[in-house]
Amino acid sequence: MASEPPTSAAERYRPNRFVSLPAELDRSTFDVSPERRRAEAERLAIRARLKRQYQLQLNHPNPAPIIENPALTRWAYARTQNVYPNFRPTPKTSFLGLVFGLGPLLFWAAVFKIERDHKEKLIKEGKYERPFSLF
Repeated sequence: MASEPPTSAAERYRPNRFVSLPAELDRSTFDVSPERRRAEAERLAIRARLKRQYQLQLNHPNPAPIIENPALTRWAYARTQNVYPNFRPTPKTSFLGLVFGLGPLLFWAAVFKIERDHKEKLIKEGKYERPFSLF
């Protein structure tokens, strides 16, 4: 009976939802193409440049009254002013639009109609004295 060769740590490792995968064991990091590495390096360079610019503004001895953060400005614009490009009409959103748009209107129309019909019925039967009647 031949025993199996011992397994390495990378083969024994099982993902855990409480702990992130170490970079040494993540297949997406150790076997990447040069183009992907170059793109990652460019993204890191842009991020470092923006971080340095923000830190210089933050630690300036004569600071401007407002430190402009372009990422925060874009995020706030996308969340408040630019809703429709980020909105996807689905059956659920259409249903919710009908329920919350037409629902209250139909509800109050039904309440007023039922109350008016009830009051009219009492007036015809002579059981209701109109409080503001002039005659």
